[in-house]
Amino acid sequence: MAKQKIIRACTVPQSLGFVTGMLPDLQKKYEVVLLSSSGLEWEEVRRLHPDVKCIEVDMERHISPIKDIKSLWRLWRTFCTEKPKMVHSMTPKAGLLCMLAARMAGVPVRVHTFTGLVFPTSIGLKKKILMATDWLTCACATHIISEGEGVKNDLLNNGITKKPIKVLGYGSCRGIDLERFNKTSEVMERAVQLRKDGICTFITVGRLVGDKGINELVEAFVKLNKENDDTRLILVGCYEDNLDPLRMETYKLIDSCDAIEYVGQQNDVRPWLAASDVAVLASYREGFPNVVIEAGAMGLPQIVTDINGAREIIIEGENGIIVPSKSVGALYNSMKRMLNTGYRNFLAGNARKLIMSRYEQGYVCQCLYDFYEEILD
Repeated sequence: MAKQKIIRACTVPQSLGFVTGMLPDLQKKYEVVLLSSSGLEWEEVRRLHPDVKCIEVDMERHISPIKDIKSLWRLWRTFCTEKPKMVHSMTPKAGLLCMLAARMAGVPVRVHTFTGLVFPTSIGLKKKILMATDWLTCACATHIISEGEGVKNDLLNNGITKKPIKVLGYGSCRGIDLERFNKTSEVMERAVQLRKDGICTFITVGRLVGDKGINELVEAFVKLNKENDDTRLILVGCYEDNLDPLRMETYKLIDSCDAIEYVGQQNDVRPWLAASDVAVLASYREGFPNVVIEAGAMGLPQIVTDINGAREIIIEGENGIIVPSKSVGALYNSMKRMLNTGYRNFLAGNARKLIMSRYEQGYVCQCLYDFYEEILD
């Protein structure tokens, strides 16, 4: 009997990392097709998975009516040609366009995973437009997955949908490979070179933009460092000055403070995490932040803002501290508290154990496979 065809779709090929790790298991039962916009990342996908069909359909990440209509037409034509049993989309624009095109094409099973929501932190007309697009995505989908309870509650409480929303396991779309995210000898050899003994090192990993709370984090750290010069802050990530630039004062503080190290985007964050003492996520909004899971797997205590996903992974006083978002004072106080070595080590002792019990990759993937069997069989 022929395998059922499923199409996994993301807006940009960078996001296909949520899917590619599952391909060997998915291919045992389904004919899997990957779909996303064009990009250099496709080369690596095709190299690692030469037997998987890859389809490129350009989609704009931001609102662009004319380009969006063209993308919608191309997606509809693709789905009519491929005739999949299921289209499963992730990321906002792919969700809107793929769910609408799949419904127009008569695809019987249409699944969208919400990894995060933008509208809760937006205002005015932009918020109304974002809520309307999320409503339309849900209206066209036959099944809705939320990456965590926080995102699920936002969808229901704001009237975006009344359909059942599934949270797989404890949340997370792909879980974490605990063998890879571990303090292996290879990782620690590199970490020793990056570490500074006698210094409490804080680290943040992600896009260095306003929405990630970098303005507040830098301001809080500079205040802490003036009082405690045995501290360091590592910024791992890239600036996005064309989309969400930092304040000019923040750039000046980063340049002028010797204790702040901007190291850019890293292909392998494990040595940097292993060389640090505390991970910080100061973001205004998230869906279910993988960086918090990764830092926890590397045994780091964490300071996170009280937002979706982060508040589900971090348990106050057990593996980290939860603070209000956009609060310089709260970040400063929590970082100062982390200077207590005993308290920091207590949190660190629980960090990896909690991640192992909830977010191990095999468990998370099995939750998705079981869900597929339920809705396809």
